[in-house]
Amino acid sequence: MTSTGQEPSIFSRIAAREIPATIVAETDRIIAFEDIAPQAPVHVVITTRTQQYRNVVELAAGDPGLLAELVAVADGIAAERSNGQFRLVFNTGEAAGQTVFHVHAHLLAQPGPATPTGDASLGEGSLAFR
Repeated sequence: MTSTGQEPSIFSRIAAREIPATIVAETDRIIAFEDIAPQAPVHVVITTRTQQYRNVVELAAGDPGLLAELVAVADGIAAERSNGQFRLVFNTGEAAGQTVFHVHAHLLAQPGPATPTGDASLGEGSLAFR
């Protein structure tokens, strides 16, 4: 159990290396790994090592520096995998599709440069999100 008495989330267990994942980036406070059910050619989950914050609203209020670090890690991954073009999606609440209540973002992108039209578009409605 965590210091708050709750069971470790799946993301905490991935960060602790209890559950295997393809880790693509990490810092002392952030870990990023490939999504096991990708919704785009590049689909990376970026989360905090702490499960103190259930969603992005709590994180922004409680530790804006950690939120900025999460976004910076996302930007670095996108620079490497998609020429810096990406969507960063935070689901907040069950009705919005959040299934793991440990703050996390989904980085969604196409590899390489996106085209103005056609298959490389990540426009609204082109992907299902969790």
